[in-house]
Amino acid sequence: MVFGGSRGIGAAIAERLARDGFDVAFTYASRSDRAAEVVAVIEKSGRRAIAIQADSADPAEIRGAVAHAVNELGILDVAVVNAGMLRRAPIETFGLEVFNLMLDVNVRGVFVAIQASVEQMRDGGRVVTIGSNTAIRTGSVGSSVYAMTKAAVAALVKGVALDLAPRRITVNNIQPGPTATDMTANMASTLEALVPLRRLGTPRETAALASYLVSHDAGFVTGASVTIDGGYVL
Repeated sequence: MVFGGSRGIGAAIAERLARDGFDVAFTYASRSDRAAEVVAVIEKSGRRAIAIQADSADPAEIRGAVAHAVNELGILDVAVVNAGMLRRAPIETFGLEVFNLMLDVNVRGVFVAIQASVEQMRDGGRVVTIGSNTAIRTGSVGSSVYAMTKAAVAALVKGVALDLAPRRITVNNIQPGPTATDMTANMASTLEALVPLRRLGTPRETAALASYLVSHDAGFVTGASVTIDGGYVL
């Protein structure tokens, strides 16, 4: 189950998990055309895929998406919580309505997605959240609220890992840095100059890390936040 799997990092993760042998259900917010493309890629690899429209700001829709996925594909082995939103503004002008929406999606939405998923997950399963390296280094004006929400996810993962350890469910957090997605298309050259490796990461690289964290080989990794950012926070 991938929450937010129709484009960018989420789509790359959904497609990689299919190549790893999983059937994949994923949520999307509005781009049904992009969701259909991901379904087609997964089905071409020989696995089953279900795209479920769900708003990660709505707990009922998150829980409904999990129920739909389980009804169609069976008990969960893996949950990847990628859905999130980014809005920037200096603290003096940051509107409370946008602040609340970011909390709803980036914090409460992650909590509800994990909670709903592990209720329908086999013992020994895997949970991965997609955070951000801004939890370590904000780096730009106007990013305070986004950084706060991603730091909250990193803290949440530590506690949830302890909660689920008796069930041998591992819980880890990936913290990407500047990555070549729709969100960064208009600022690629600026961001590249800030990265010691002088390039942006790719969604496939983050997907490869997610693939490892949900694998049998990563069974002793839990409660970790793993940064993948080309040295940006060093």
